[in-house]
Amino acid sequence: MANARALDKRRKSIRNIRKITRTMELIATARYKKAMDRAHAVTAYTDRLSQIVSSLSAAGTEVDHPLLQPRDNPKAVRVLVLSSNRGLCGGYNAGILRAAAPRIRELADSIGNVTVDVSGKRGINGLKFRGIQTAETYLQFEDQPAYDEVEKIASGFLDQYITGQFDRLEVVYTKFISTSRQEATIETLLPFGSLDEGESVSADATVDSQNANQYEFLPTAESILEEVVPTSFKAKLFKCFLDAAVSEQVARMIAMKGATESAGEMISQLSMTYNRARQSQITGEIMEIIGGVEALKG
Repeated sequence: MANARALDKRRKSIRNIRKITRTMELIATARYKKAMDRAHAVTAYTDRLSQIVSSLSAAGTEVDHPLLQPRDNPKAVRVLVLSSNRGLCGGYNAGILRAAAPRIRELADSIGNVTVDVSGKRGINGLKFRGIQTAETYLQFEDQPAYDEVEKIASGFLDQYITGQFDRLEVVYTKFISTSRQEATIETLLPFGSLDEGESVSADATVDSQNANQYEFLPTAESILEEVVPTSFKAKLFKCFLDAAVSEQVARMIAMKGATESAGEMISQLSMTYNRARQSQITGEIMEIIGGVEALKG
């Protein structure tokens, strides 16, 4: 039978760990709610941009914008991988690395010139362990990415793409679908293609498209679209960062909840073992006392 004192010491240690994991679960839940509110706001913004594009397209607008031109034979590709700075978030970073590493190797074999940028310490270390070199690294993004910081990165991508330094931009991130479902996703952001492609179009957008010929654009529809295209790209990249932040907090919340529950189960098992050991110890002490009394009588 195990020593009762050692069992009690181990039980206290696990109780302390359970307090920590429970606290981390509560913190992740609070951060998730804040990040989710920001993601919803940006989603509404990007949807509205798509509605504007639908109206401009319905008006017969044709704009020769470099971000919209497809490049059939890319000679250089840039990949941005969004991971976390911290661990204890289940399989969040492992899923990102499982999606990013094969894709980077595939692009390296088919195109050759691949530049990899990474956000987050876990992604940097994970790709380095897999022998993949990184160019730019970002460590400033946590649960609330700042738009100003993302805009700087997006502006750099736009300048490099327009000047021909690369022909395609792919972003590897965890897309938030629901609290119970997040998927590691590879999305091509440049060339931009159709701005409303893949976006949900509301009933208001359909009405706007049907009545687009009733609108007058000042100064011109072309000049408006010239502003909308880069803005939409920045908004979509920002949404990728927000989705990654929300998914990270959900993964950490679930992981810490599981750890808290496992700690509770271990405490219950240790308590049963401790009670048996203590009972055996008390019984042994009683038997020793009885034996001593019998010896004195004799």
